[in-house]
Parts: sequence; C-alpha cells; structure tokens
Amino acid sequence: MLLIPAIDLKDGHCVRLEQGDMSIATSFGDDPGAMAQRWLDAGARRLHLVDLNGAFAGKPVNEGAVKSILRVVGDKIPVQLGGGIRDLDTIERYLDDGLSYVIIGTAAVKSPGFLKDACSAFGGHIIVGLDAKDGKVATDGWSKLTGHEVVDLAKKFEDYGVEGVIYTDIGRDGMLTGINVEATVKLARALTIPVFASGGLAGMADIDALCAVESDGVEGVICGRSIYTGALDFAEAQARADELAV
Repeated sequence: MLLIPAIDLKDGHCVRLEQGDMSIATSFGDDPGAMAQRWLDAGARRLHLVDLNGAFAGKPVNEGAVKSILRVVGDKIPVQLGGGIRDLDTIERYLDDGLSYVIIGTAAVKSPGFLKDACSAFGGHIIVGLDAKDGKVATDGWSKLTGHEVVDLAKKFEDYGVEGVIYTDIGRDGMLTGINVEATVKLARALTIPVFASGGLAGMADIDALCAVESDGVEGVICGRSIYTGALDFAEAQARADELAV
C-alpha cells in the first residue's frame, strides 16, 4: 500500500481545505520545496500535488510552486499533479518539467474526448481524478454535482487507457472522519487498473482497513490533513502498511 503525501497549493502556499472549500484553508507552510523535502526525508515514494487555484480557474496558477517542488525531488520519486489541466499543451509542458503523472478531473468528465486524446498522446502518464459525493461525480473544484455514477465513468475511462483512478469522497475530505473504504473497494472491484483512495484519512485504523482490501485493487492512499496535524505519523504509517503487505 503506497501512502502518498499531498501538497495542496493555494497562492504559492501549502494548505489544506475542508471539503474543498477555498474559504476554509489552513496554511501549513509557504515553501513548497521545503515541504517536498520534508516528505522525501520521511520516506515518501510518491508525491501528490494539487493546484487549487488552477482547479477553480481552469488553467495552471501555481506553476512556479510546482517547479520548485520538482527541483527538490528531481528523479528521486514520481510526482503527480492535478488542478486546472484542460489542454494537451499544459500536459506536455508539465511532463517536460519533470512530472511523472498528470491528473485530469473536471476535463475528463466534461470533455471525455480530451481525456482520450491525452491517453493517446501521453500513454502511461494520465491518471483520472474522480471526486464524488454519495456516488455521484462532482466537477469544477467540487462546486458542481453531476448525475454521473462514479463506477460507470471510471469503466469508460479505463477503456481509454488511463493509468489509474484517484477516488475522493468529498464529503469526508479534510474532515479526518475516515476513508470511505466501502465505496473505494466497490470502484476498485469494477476496474482492472489501480485505484487510489482519497478523502478523510484519519489515522492508523484507516491504514489497516485499506491494507485489508489492497488485493481488491486499492493500491494507495492520498495523505492530507492527518499527516500535517500529526494525527498520523507518515513514516510509521508507511512502515505499518509495508508490514501488513508481507
């Protein structure tokens, strides 16, 4: 089970939101590169970046902060990024900058043809982010709920050739109320590509629960507020996940 620290970027700072609300942002640092180094030192094997301003603007906003992280990480571990990625030129630029994976969320739902083109042009580098509440997919920085069922959309995107799916329960994100393991497993069982859990990771009990369903296709979990507040010790949690995998 891969534990992936999240670095959420707003106005160049590292923050955490509650349920995706930009007005409820807690700052955890103004040096994104230093934050990346912190998680490297703690043994992270991948980083998850989100351009929060970009998700709402529909275009990259925190590109400078992303580059500062990539300079620190180099080729040590893969880095993935989502938020405001709406065209092939942006994907190409980010991959050239050193990103390993680009996460397409809103654009995948609204413009599936774009996702298909992205998978064709940049095979092996495209992950889909599906954010949902009560099984329905949300878009535009979680501000709009659609009528799409998560599983139905994920199956379609799998056919396009995406590398994996990040499934976020937006009702839980940033709330430390526990991962929605049931919904994550339901999605993973419907797919053959890896699923990454996201939203609500609270403590070691969540790690135990996720490790128990790893064989269903849940390959990792995005770690946010819990590792910033100290509710979960990242290094201890990754060690625990490794132990349970043996």
